[in-house]
Amino acid sequence: MNGYNRYKEKSIYSMSSSEQLLLLFDESISRLTRAEYSLEDKNYSDFEDCITRASKIIRYLMDILDMNQPISRDLRRIYNYLIYDLSIVKAGRERRRDEISRIRHILSELREAFSEASKQVNDMHVVKEAEIRG
Repeated sequence: MNGYNRYKEKSIYSMSSSEQLLLLFDESISRLTRAEYSLEDKNYSDFEDCITRASKIIRYLMDILDMNQPISRDLRRIYNYLIYDLSIVKAGRERRRDEISRIRHILSELREAFSEASKQVNDMHVVKEAEIRG
């Protein structure tokens, strides 16, 4: 592993749980943006990779939900919907390109909500460990 990758890994491990959560949202939003550009360029392999990675991140977000919290049920429904919608986008490609920006908007709203909540509760979000499935 080169120095940059070690630095990157170390910085992720030193982040608070809320910072890691926001990073996951940022990465999924970034992947969806890249998927849109890939679709415009007709780079379908990159498009599919980006959609798959965004789906994996959302599945991970669903896996780390603390189901003892009342809001977790609602978040689980939203995440399930996003995963379902991404699978339709992936299958429909050109016909569903407008859905990508809508999904990205939903993720951006969730990211903003978590960012505000973490500021208010001063990092009370506890992430349980789970592996990324896909």
